[in-house]
Amino acid sequence: MPTAANSTGAITHRPVIGSSKSRLALALATMTLALLAGLAISVSSSGAAVVTLKTVKVGKPGNPAVGIEPFTDAIYRSCKEAKGEKECLMVGGVEYGYGIGQLEITVKQWVAFLNTADPAGRDPHHLYESSESSSAWPKFGAIDFSSGAGKGHHYSVAFPEWADKPYGFANFLRAARFINSLYNGRLLSKHSSSEGGFRYVTYRVRLSAKTESGMYELSGARVKGPGRSHKTGFVLPSQNEWIKAAYYDPSGGGTYSYWKYPTDAGVFGDGSATAPASTTLNPANGEVTNSATQPLSTYHASGVAAPTWCPAAVAPEACASVNPFGLDPTTYAEAFQGSLSSVGQAKTTSPWGTLDQGGNAVEWTDTIAPSPTGSSDGRVWRRLHGGISNAPAYQLWLSAVGLQPQDNGLFTATYPWLGFRVGVVGDLKIGKG
Repeated sequence: MPTAANSTGAITHRPVIGSSKSRLALALATMTLALLAGLAISVSSSGAAVVTLKTVKVGKPGNPAVGIEPFTDAIYRSCKEAKGEKECLMVGGVEYGYGIGQLEITVKQWVAFLNTADPAGRDPHHLYESSESSSAWPKFGAIDFSSGAGKGHHYSVAFPEWADKPYGFANFLRAARFINSLYNGRLLSKHSSSEGGFRYVTYRVRLSAKTESGMYELSGARVKGPGRSHKTGFVLPSQNEWIKAAYYDPSGGGTYSYWKYPTDAGVFGDGSATAPASTTLNPANGEVTNSATQPLSTYHASGVAAPTWCPAAVAPEACASVNPFGLDPTTYAEAFQGSLSSVGQAKTTSPWGTLDQGGNAVEWTDTIAPSPTGSSDGRVWRRLHGGISNAPAYQLWLSAVGLQPQDNGLFTATYPWLGFRVGVVGDLKIGKG
């Protein structure tokens, strides 16, 4: 289900199903009615999960921004140089140092959060949909729910192969609640390290069940849109923080010090000629098998099949046909091609050492954008970035700045490639919380 840009620069998420588009729309409408570093999880004596998050340090404060027109294969020193019909945006400039997750938040980490934030399994804040289960959606269902399980054990990783895949059913409010759980939790330790010329800080945090306030005040969020409430703590990266970590080259490489892709400098204006290669996945577990090919990303490159896999415990026929929407196998196969790969296994780093900012799951930022309708529509729109495993190369571009409503419930339930990574601002102190 790749994404496309409309004339406003919004991301319009739609399946590639040709004449079958109306069948999918009807099915979705009917439905709405009716182990890499940084992934360790443990449980404290209080029942709260302890998660480990490895972050990359992003320095060079005060770096210059660049001009882009959404989904256009060009870059400008300033918007005065842009001559296109789309609105030009200045992006990537950040006046301070900060941290950003080396990896996307995984299914294993999300399940730990679910069991901490919703120990009774009542889901008052809509953190889970039935379409996320392996029975409802064998190919994409990564999390199972058991109403009869004990307190703090209602949610589980559906199959072991899913543990280190990105969590793919996030809307902004879900991601913000995860951040609040971190913010309100207790920082048990942090450790600085370096490798390959990159600098890292690894945090070990006991999560909190408190999710409605913290870094983001979520009361009335549907109307006013929560911004950051504190200058120090865990955050969702802003659009500029996300873009700088993915594309800005502190050594001056690329064009105006910016890469075209989070994996390589590329060449602006050459279409997909200098795009990274596409991953090949083990068909039984989703692990990358061609990591020796560099640069590399989990996306749908032109002329090859989208990366795909099916859990070993699931019959291939079920992965190919069973879905929550009642789609026939042909339509379903056309609409839902790309699978998520294990985080970090493509191995290609951004200029700062992050992994998978290009491809795999598209990622939320906390930047609020104007409504694409041009007038207030009563919804809060947020920027996303990064492309997906079923998207073509242009979705990996620096200029691929899309947006979606922060609380789009239909989209969250039907689009299994929505992820996020954690950011850090300020100097976090051990023992907080």
